[in-house]
Amino acid sequence: MSGPLHGWIATAPLGAASVLAEELAIFGASAVRERSHDVRFEGTLEVGYRACLWSRAATRVYRPIGVFPAQSAAGLLEALRRVDWREHFAPGATLACSASGGNAAIRHTVYASQLLKDAVCDGLRAATGVRPDVRPQRPDVPLHLHVEGTEAQVSIDFAGESLHRRGYRLDGGRAPLKENLAAAILLRALWPAICAEGGALVDPMCGSGTLLIEAAAIAADAAPGLERDYYGFLGWRGHEPELWRRLLAEARARREARAPRRCIHGFDADGDAVRAAIGNVAAAGFADWVHVERRALSAQGAAPSDHGLLICNPPYGERIGAAAELPALYAELGRVMRENFAGWQAAILAGNPPLARHLGIHAKRSHPVTNGAIECRLLRFDLGAARLPEPRETLQERWAARSGAQMFANRLRKNLRRLEPWAVAEGIECYRLYDADMPEYAFAIDLYGRTERHVYLQEYAAPRTVGIEQARERRREVLAALPQVLEVPIERVHARTRRPQKGAAQYDKRASSEQRHEVHEGGLKFWVNFRDYLDTGLFLDHRTTRALLRDWAADADFLNLFCYTGSATVYAAAGGARSTTSVDLSNTYLAWTRDNLELNALMGPRQRLVRADCLEWLRLAAAAGPAYDLIFLDPPTFSNSKRMEGVLDVQRDHPRLIRDAMAMLRRGGRLVFSTNYTRFRLDEASLAACTVEDLSARTIPRDFERNSKIHHCYLLRHA
Repeated sequence: MSGPLHGWIATAPLGAASVLAEELAIFGASAVRERSHDVRFEGTLEVGYRACLWSRAATRVYRPIGVFPAQSAAGLLEALRRVDWREHFAPGATLACSASGGNAAIRHTVYASQLLKDAVCDGLRAATGVRPDVRPQRPDVPLHLHVEGTEAQVSIDFAGESLHRRGYRLDGGRAPLKENLAAAILLRALWPAICAEGGALVDPMCGSGTLLIEAAAIAADAAPGLERDYYGFLGWRGHEPELWRRLLAEARARREARAPRRCIHGFDADGDAVRAAIGNVAAAGFADWVHVERRALSAQGAAPSDHGLLICNPPYGERIGAAAELPALYAELGRVMRENFAGWQAAILAGNPPLARHLGIHAKRSHPVTNGAIECRLLRFDLGAARLPEPRETLQERWAARSGAQMFANRLRKNLRRLEPWAVAEGIECYRLYDADMPEYAFAIDLYGRTERHVYLQEYAAPRTVGIEQARERRREVLAALPQVLEVPIERVHARTRRPQKGAAQYDKRASSEQRHEVHEGGLKFWVNFRDYLDTGLFLDHRTTRALLRDWAADADFLNLFCYTGSATVYAAAGGARSTTSVDLSNTYLAWTRDNLELNALMGPRQRLVRADCLEWLRLAAAAGPAYDLIFLDPPTFSNSKRMEGVLDVQRDHPRLIRDAMAMLRRGGRLVFSTNYTRFRLDEASLAACTVEDLSARTIPRDFERNSKIHHCYLLRHA
C-alpha cells in the first residue's frame, strides 16, 4: 500500500473499539492507538478507503487536515480562514459542517460548526471569488470540527454518513441493533473462526434479522460498504477515483468467489419480525446463506450441526415485552442453550444484565457494550461445559444452610425485631434494615412497602483483600437468607452493586425495565423504581429532612434545587407551600417529579418544573434577587454531565452554591443544605453573612443511626 502516510481517526460504538483496532491492523494501519470510543491510526489513502469499505465495526472514518488553537472563537475563526481550502474543494463543490466537543469559549456544537462553515466560505470566496453552496445532506465535502481543551481538529468525514447504514434494511422492526454493533458482537464472539471451521449460527430471537445478515456478510466475505452509493470523499479534491474503483472491483471479486452455504438460521415467535427479517435478508442478497422461520423459543429444535454459535439480543424490558415476563423468557433461553446446543459457543447481549442470572449458566467472558443509550453486557458462554443446574429451591436451601448464611439471617432477625415495631408505630413503610452491620457482609438492605414488600439490596464493592469468588459466595448466602427471613419471594429482591461513582455516572440509567411501584411515606405516595437506576428514587435517609421541610413550608415559596424525583417538593406542597419550583437538568427526573405530584393530587399551576443546569440557573436567578422563603439545596457530590456548563465538586463549590441560593432567599427564610459526601467540611468562614445550624444529627433517622455520616445537613438563615 504505497503512498504517503496520513493520520486517521475511526469511531465505533462504546465497547467495540478493540474490535475496530483489530480490523484496522488487518487493513494495513500502523501506530494503532485504541481509545474508549475511537481508534487513532496512521495509513495511506488506500488504508482509509479500506476502512470505509471493509470495516464492519466502524461508525465514521475521519482524515484530519489540521489542528488549530481554540482558546477563543475569534482566534479559531481566524486560524481556519488561513487554510487554503482549494486543496480540498473543487470548483462548485458543496459543503456541510458538523462539530463535537467543546470548551469554555466554544460551548455549543451548532456554534462550532457555524464557525467552520463561515471560515471555509470566507476563505474560498477570498481565493476564488465564489462562495460554496451548503448542502446539509450528502455534500461533496463533509467537514467535521472537534473541540477539546484549547485545540480544535478539522477533518474530512470520509464516511459522509454513518457506516452502520449498509443500505439493505427495509424494516428495522421494533428495536433493531445498529449494523456495526451487530457486526462487532459477532467478531467478538469469534464467528469468523467458527464459520471458517464449518460451524453454523442460530439466532432464536432474530427480530428483523440484523445479526443474521451481518453474520452472512462475514461468511460470504462481503464488504459491508460495497452497496453504499455515497461516501464523504467522493467529491473531495484529494480523491483518487482509480484507486477506489480498484478496491471496489477487488471487493466484488471476493464476494463472488465465496460459494453460498445455508449455515445461518433465524427464528422468532413474532410473525411480523420474521417477515421483516426475510425481506431484509433478501434485500441484502443473502437469501442463499440464511434460513428464517417463525418458531417459538420453547419449540426450538436440535442444533443444525455439532458445533457453532448461538447468538441473540433478547428483550430488555424496554419497548418490547412485559418486564414481568422476562425472567421466564431468560430461563427458557438457558434451557434451550443447555439442552439443544451442547458443544456450541453462545453470545447473549444482555441489555438488562440482572436478568442473565435466570439463564442458569455462568458466562466465561463478559464485555461492556453500549447499544444506543443502553449499557449492556455481551455474555459469552462455552456450552460444551454447560450442565443442567440444580432447581432454584434446592440451591437456595443449600446456601441457606451454610454457617455464614445462618449467622447473617440471625442478624437480620435481630434487626427486624428492633426496627419493625418502631416502623409500624411511626407509620413508616420504607426503611433501612441492615447497613454492613457485619463487615464481612458488606450490604445495605432497605425494605419498601408493607402489603407487598420489596427488598432493595445494595452490595458495596468488595475491597481488594476479598477475592471475587469469596464475594460471590457471600452474595449467594445473603440472597438465600433474605427470602426466608423476610418472607419475600426472590423475584421481589432487587440487587445492585454500589461503587464510588464519578461524574454523571452516579445518576446514569442502569437498565430499562420502566418498572415502578407505589410506596407510602409520611402520609404521601411516591413512585420508586428498583431496576433502572442506582437509587430507587426515594432517599430514605432524608425522611426526617423532608418532614422538616413540610413543617416549614406553610405559605412559603419553595425552591428545590437538584430536585431529583421531587420527593421534597411533594412534602412542601403537602405542607401548604404557596408555590414550588423544582430545578433539575434531567428530563427523566422532572417527569418523575411531575408523576409524584400528580400521584398525590398536588400538581397545579403553582408547581413549576424547570429543566436547567442548576449552576447556571442559580447564577442567573440569583441576580434577580430574593424570591423564595424556603430552599432545599441537595447537590450531587460530583458531576461533569456533558449537558452542564461546568464541573461540580460539592466540597469545592458549596460556598458559591450556598451564596447564590442565599441571594434568592427572603429575609426570615430558611435554606436547608444537604450533601451525602462523607468527608464534607462546611466552609463557614466563607459564609459569614449567614447563621448556620448543623441539623445532621437531628435529621438522621433511627434506621440510619449506625452511619452518622450518611449525610450532612445544615439550616442557614440571613445573619
